Amino acid sequence: MADFMEEAFVEARRARDAGEVPVGCVFVHGDKVIARGGNEVNVYRNATRHAEFICIDATLAYCREKRLPARQMFSEITVVVTVEPCIMCSAALHTLGVKEIIFGCENDRFGGKTVVDVAEVVGQRIDITGGVRAEEAMALLKEFYKGDNPAAPPQAKKKK
Repeated sequence: MADFMEEAFVEARRARDAGEVPVGCVFVHGDKVIARGGNEVNVYRNATRHAEFICIDATLAYCREKRLPARQMFSEITVVVTVEPCIMCSAALHTLGVKEIIFGCENDRFGGKTVVDVAEVVGQRIDITGGVRAEEAMALLKEFYKGDNPAAPPQAKKKK
């Protein structure tokens, strides 16, 4: 899975370079990446456009194009993401029934495992492995948050 985490980091760096919070994600089916994405919240001014949702949408499009049953496809997917999915994304991934989630650093403010055990709330357990290249993922986040979010409203901008 190391190669797949590197692909997630490529997406995270792409998001960072676009002024987004640097989170990257890939959906792996077997030994193939079928969806990839980074945060697009600022681009679309839509708080739900997290990397995981970009991949969910891409997977649904892939299933339509290939005429594959989406429910079965999701049950065979490993999600590889640079940061622990937030509560919203974790709930979506659990509800879709993905096979496994592998993440980099913990999300100690909004994590769907660290802050709220979404699996307990949703009632569906899936395999979750954290801490993969966690220091690198955290370094990307720290680098991003040293600056200002160009899309933040004036009242939310940091005063330095």
